[in-house]
Amino acid sequence: MNAKVPIGDFVVGDGELVMIAGPCVIESAESTLEIARALKEIARELSLPLIFKASYDKANRTSVTSYRGPGLHAGLEILARVREEAGLPVISDVHQVSEVEPAAQILDVLQIPAFLCRQTDLVVAAAKTGKVVNIKKGQFLAPWDMGPVVEKARSAGNTKILLTERGASFGYNNLVVDFRSLPLMRSLGCPVVLDVTHSVQLPGGQGSCSGGQREFIPHLARAGVAVGVDGLFMEVHPDPDKAKCDGPNSLPLKEVLPLWRELKALHEFIRQQKKP
Repeated sequence: MNAKVPIGDFVVGDGELVMIAGPCVIESAESTLEIARALKEIARELSLPLIFKASYDKANRTSVTSYRGPGLHAGLEILARVREEAGLPVISDVHQVSEVEPAAQILDVLQIPAFLCRQTDLVVAAAKTGKVVNIKKGQFLAPWDMGPVVEKARSAGNTKILLTERGASFGYNNLVVDFRSLPLMRSLGCPVVLDVTHSVQLPGGQGSCSGGQREFIPHLARAGVAVGVDGLFMEVHPDPDKAKCDGPNSLPLKEVLPLWRELKALHEFIRQQKKP
């Protein structure tokens, strides 16, 4: 089992707090690069490792008329520019086996969406690329149910696996985070990430689209750091109220620096307390 996963010039699971951040979906090349550069500057100022996230396709939108993104090939071209021009490792969702090979040519991390975490062929295909694979725990699964999912990936000879908590279904249109899931999933031998923005999502909560409670993002982030997560995942947008996807549960870009500064200080304090 590999509890440390190298990505670029840092290691997830080696004591650092890694940030995975970016817009929910690629809206344009210009806006994506603008957000990437802004986040890189914040991460540089705080000495925080950063992976840039953005989806080239949101395949599980509530409505058939919802914006999904530029698509596989155009989206990967934009993420390649982020990787080259902003100098950041990049992560995005893969939704079907046919996407895995072209995505692996660009992405540093292949992400399995929560709804698809039990799709055996998809998990195995992603793992076979040898890339780091981030598997989001399904809203319908207990943390220990991720054991067989991890074994599917490892069966392909890949131990570079991250597991992400994003809340569990709690009644209708509501998610909650059971913080016990973080150490429980780490016991599977994988670094653990907490998605603090999708965890405050209200799936389908606005009828034709999902709602969210972004005001609780800082609270969940602080709690995750206190528990000892290896990374935090958060969707960020310059103007969430105008975002084309997941605006209600996105963190405003202007709030990133003060929140990340607080989270880094909390992480360092807790790490100092653990020293003999």
